[in-house]
Amino acid sequence: MPLDVILLVLFGAFLHATWNAIIKAGTNKSLDAALVSAGGAVAALPLLPFLPLPQPTAWPFIGASAVLQFAYFQLVAAAYRAGDIGLVYPLMRGCAPLLISATSALVLNESLSGGALIGTMTICAGILTLAFEARGGSKHAIMLALVNACVIATYTYVDGIGARVSGNAVSYTLWMALLPPVLLFAWAISRRGLVPVAIHFRYNWWRGLIGGAGSIASYGFALWAMTKAPVATVAALRETSILFALIISVLVLKEKAGPWRYLAGVIIASGGLILKLG
Repeated sequence: MPLDVILLVLFGAFLHATWNAIIKAGTNKSLDAALVSAGGAVAALPLLPFLPLPQPTAWPFIGASAVLQFAYFQLVAAAYRAGDIGLVYPLMRGCAPLLISATSALVLNESLSGGALIGTMTICAGILTLAFEARGGSKHAIMLALVNACVIATYTYVDGIGARVSGNAVSYTLWMALLPPVLLFAWAISRRGLVPVAIHFRYNWWRGLIGGAGSIASYGFALWAMTKAPVATVAALRETSILFALIISVLVLKEKAGPWRYLAGVIIASGGLILKLG
């Protein structure tokens, strides 16, 4: 994989970890996730007039992606309510690239080189190692995390293909960002009522804007990379976000990290190096 692609995906992984930390620090994870999604749409709007429209063949992928992103955010909130983030997040983010690696030859007719395959598996192994710090979690949380891993793998395929057929990966990413917040806020208002949602928005809009800008930039970098390299490899490298999340949790959130987290960090970093050398 070219060095410029690797560096851009790694920067996107850092942004991904940052907006997840913003949601984690919030008081209402479901509404904060909706705010981040809305922030991404707000960040996208000013750029749309300067970009070409996606090709007509890309619009079904944009619609399908919006539905899958809605399901993703709902499952994230449900999984975090049922179990610790130390268990849920590694399972979601670690199993998804494993699923993609196992099926990319069938879905996309993409075959990975030996080095790319080893690097991908190493990164996934490092991510799943983090779950050892949260052993004994509820079966319900584990099931939700695994279901969401399937959703992540599915929308990665949808958006990877959509970005390729759109003619412009950046344009695809920005248009794709517009519909999920509509679905998320419509759902939130139907469940909670307009007033509680409006109050939360009033006091937390800035968090959504910052997190949303990071979210849309992070995913845009990944989708652009998928037009230059195999989807499975990019998906695995993007999950190095967990390594950045570990650094943020220790240095910024002042959380305690056990030996499994540090071991996972070493394994993930080794996988990234293997991808570069492979």
